[in-house]
Amino acid sequence: MTCSVTRSSSLITQQGWTSPTGAMYNQYMSDMSVEFPGWRLDAAASDAAHLPVLADVDVVVVGGGAAGVAAATVCAEGGLSVVIVERYGFFGGAAVAGMSGTICGLYLATESGGPRQVVHGFTERFREGLAERGGVTGPQKYGKTWTVAHDPLVWREVADDFLERAGVRILLHTAVTGVLVEHGRHAGVVVESNAGRSVIRAARTIDASGDAAVVARAGHATRFGDGGRIQNPTMFFRLGNVDLPAFREAYGEDTICPPWVSSAIESARADGLGLPRSHVWLFHTTRPGELLVNATRLVGRDGRMLNVVDPEDFTEAEIDGRRQVRDYALFLRQRVPGCAGSFVVDTGVEVGIRQTRSIEAIEELTNADVLACRKRADGIVRSPWPIELHSGDRPELRWLLDDFYEVPYLALVPRAGENIIVAGRCLGAEHEALASARVTAQCFEYGHAAAAATLLSLREDLPYRSVSGADVRAAMHAAGSSL
Repeated sequence: MTCSVTRSSSLITQQGWTSPTGAMYNQYMSDMSVEFPGWRLDAAASDAAHLPVLADVDVVVVGGGAAGVAAATVCAEGGLSVVIVERYGFFGGAAVAGMSGTICGLYLATESGGPRQVVHGFTERFREGLAERGGVTGPQKYGKTWTVAHDPLVWREVADDFLERAGVRILLHTAVTGVLVEHGRHAGVVVESNAGRSVIRAARTIDASGDAAVVARAGHATRFGDGGRIQNPTMFFRLGNVDLPAFREAYGEDTICPPWVSSAIESARADGLGLPRSHVWLFHTTRPGELLVNATRLVGRDGRMLNVVDPEDFTEAEIDGRRQVRDYALFLRQRVPGCAGSFVVDTGVEVGIRQTRSIEAIEELTNADVLACRKRADGIVRSPWPIELHSGDRPELRWLLDDFYEVPYLALVPRAGENIIVAGRCLGAEHEALASARVTAQCFEYGHAAAAATLLSLREDLPYRSVSGADVRAAMHAAGSSL
């Protein structure tokens, strides 16, 4: 058997990323493809014919965050054979490993009245699962809307139960290192663990990695934000031993900090503390005397935006994130009532990632769609969440008052490649639109939509691009989604 090897510039470079510290990594990640008769394999998959087949299934789901858990569960409940691959030893993605800690996107924003939930479906199923275990709070005020905070340990346990009850085959501590593409059609992935490398063959692939990792490995087009400008990562942390009544009396009920806290941060910064962000968000959790803190802002030490696909930038974010956590915790002890005896319980397993790659989709969610609160016959989820853009000295919020928009089904389908669909924050969306569409409630429903489309695709022998978005919407509505 003969093969031809071609080499091109790295995907990161192709997307316009110019991080100076990423040069070595870009060279390392240069795209190498190996072509066999009828096949295109990336370099990691070039010996796939000689690897053991670990599974031969209807669906492989890559990534076990909100979108991946929803996708795998719904596919399996629909009678499909499913394998889910997760690199950590637990499920949760950004919600757990990144400790984002809240289920945002459930409620309308308004300037009058109380919380009104407009997103249900799988999202509500999971929220109820958390509530049954005491793992989620009630609505907490967040500016003009509300959110709920969850316990990350309970999140993992609920995900375990959902997937096992549905009959999903679970592979934790397993990473995707290659993709199989046969005549332009995805046919599975190569995975690696401490046990070695093997192949999962699958009729359909759901890329719920958050980073469009499978799509990018296959060489399909992706982008990084707005010309390489992406949202800042952050290091969340939990603060224990807080006198919550004293804290609430001073801070107020809104989780977005009052002006006096911002002024105090600026004063402490002038005194030498490393507090780059003046507007911070503090949520109570399900645990007594504990706050979830969203305060840090991570950029490169030279001021550039960090690209956390690059391990050098990712490393810089992790180290600087932990340093900022210590300074913000010290600030809270010194300056905020109720926090004098507090201490850091833990940080996220990794920095909280808001944005990396987005796919070039058949149809894109546009900024105009969001701002106009556009409704659609092929809409697969409502989103009432504001454009929450973390890109600069302070977060930017643009509210969608008493309304919501709907995300088109084809925003989940890459322009190139067959038998692959994405679920989660890597959907096709303009930069500001993604700053609204990326949050947890919507990610659950993207997974739900990807599963509904997969069931239709296999039952009707249709490529994803030919599946009717209206049919996906109808299936989701029948399963409880608010559509």
